[in-house]
Amino acid sequence: MKIVILDGAVLNPGDVDWGPIEALGDMTVYDETDRDQLAERARGAHVLLANKTCLRREDLPALKDARMVGVLATGYNTVDVDAFAERRIPVCNVTAYGVDDVAQHGMALLLELCRHTSQHTASVKAGDWERAEQWCYWISTPLCLEGLTMGIIGFGAIGRRMGQLAHAFGMRVLAHCRTPKNPPSYSPFAFASLDQIFTDADVISLHCPLTPQTRHLINAKSLARMRNGSILLNTARGPLVDEEAVAEALKSGQLRGLGTDVLSQEPPSADNPLLSAPNTLITPHIAWATVKARQNIINLTAENIRRWQAGTPINVVNGVTGTIAR
Repeated sequence: MKIVILDGAVLNPGDVDWGPIEALGDMTVYDETDRDQLAERARGAHVLLANKTCLRREDLPALKDARMVGVLATGYNTVDVDAFAERRIPVCNVTAYGVDDVAQHGMALLLELCRHTSQHTASVKAGDWERAEQWCYWISTPLCLEGLTMGIIGFGAIGRRMGQLAHAFGMRVLAHCRTPKNPPSYSPFAFASLDQIFTDADVISLHCPLTPQTRHLINAKSLARMRNGSILLNTARGPLVDEEAVAEALKSGQLRGLGTDVLSQEPPSADNPLLSAPNTLITPHIAWATVKARQNIINLTAENIRRWQAGTPINVVNGVTGTIAR
């Protein structure tokens, strides 16, 4: 069986092990694959693995040997899952590979927005403390999380872990999801409507998938309903946020701060309004990038392939089941 990884450079720059996948067939890894390289590189490949390489309906004629597609991530908006379903090709993703990693990154952004540790460290190193007349000074007033309300939109594995961390810091937790069930044991906690999240939360953290319904979930209208001086976190998908509207809310002070690991276009263009917005922390989509999480992706992808070979595919996102390697 021939396995082709179309864009492996970011997932594995050399510090994790392809071995679990390599053990399953003849594996070829490409750092990146441009559109005009796809047909040649996919020729003869039974399993295609990709993260950000787009696989669309119009690509199907060039993928005639493909029997399974694996997404090296949870989000699969880069793949036309319906087109592959029509060809009875399962598309499988990986989930829960970096729950702690992403939640911790979200909390790191929040703590930096509230405590301004980098800003004050830079100030001290610039000599400001040496020149200070008092034994203590601050550039931005610190904010304590205890007693504030965290609103979580999307309460899957990562959202739930974010809630646990928020609770550990003494926050009240509200959560919104499509099917509220299995509430956590800690208190205070409540499932809430989107409107309640927008009006009651001091901090809103996004953990929902990107769908036509959630695109620009955070927009001028929803921002206007939020508490003045609230904080927005996004470690999910960039297009959940209307970046122009959020930039304006940051400039006006409607938002106290934004911490985001994702943008609508990655890498961003120089004119992205968030790049110049005040009180904004932007990290380059690295919440998932620990060695532990990236090795988990490889291990879970290998298990997806093994289960597909056995005729019992798992983590199928396009409804194609019961297929086996041919």
